[in-house]
Amino acid sequence: MNLQIITPDTRIYEGKVKLVQVPGSKGSFQVLKNHAPIISTLEQGEVKIIDDKDHTKWFNIRGGVIEVKNNEIIILAESS
Repeated sequence: MNLQIITPDTRIYEGKVKLVQVPGSKGSFQVLKNHAPIISTLEQGEVKIIDDKDHTKWFNIRGGVIEVKNNEIIILAESS
């Protein structure tokens, strides 16, 4: 899957991932390969990423929106 995390100031991550876990407004959820298309709002919290080399990375966000479609994930975060 391809992931982009974008803030108003910069693109803080772009790359291939195996898993993304986000703080959704109704609770935390994960996105794995072939996830159904979704658009959801995000709350303040941590975004967890496991990249294609099995390295785990964490990013703090203050809210935003996630869109998942055809193994493409875009997170528009208010800030990091």
